Amino acid sequence: MRKGRSKSWKEERRKRAWTLYQDGWKQKDIAEALGVTKGAVSQWIKMGREGGEAALKDRPKPGAPRRLSIAERQRIPELLELGAESFGFRGEVWTCSRVAKVIEREFGVKYHPAHVSRILKDLNWTPQKPIRRAKQRREAEIQRWKEKRWPELKKRPPKKGEPSSS
Repeated sequence: MRKGRSKSWKEERRKRAWTLYQDGWKQKDIAEALGVTKGAVSQWIKMGREGGEAALKDRPKPGAPRRLSIAERQRIPELLELGAESFGFRGEVWTCSRVAKVIEREFGVKYHPAHVSRILKDLNWTPQKPIRRAKQRREAEIQRWKEKRWPELKKRPPKKGEPSSS
């Protein structure tokens, strides 16, 4: 919505359709002129008939109000750029649950991690998933297996009666 305008463009379009209808235009012509479907025009005219022009005004959006202000939402990327470790997390990965904890610490607002993913999407950020590895993993032994044992296994011909891989 542009500054200084109290009405949304959608509201203005509905009112324009109502005015054109009252001026004697056909629904299909109104739809064509405004670039909408005939069904939309039909609904607007029904609303206009039942409640007059007041029925065509915008109504508040349903649902609970946002718990974070616009300014607070805009601060989230700045906080995330500081890095996960600056907030006491191990590793530089931002998961939804970590971001939820930072939001709670910084703004006192608690969100479920699933909702945090929607907030991040609105901010053009993507949550990351950490690579999960066993704690007892021995990197040196794995590398040695990859270099020595795996090539041997790959070279072996199939046993008699086993289908070949090709």
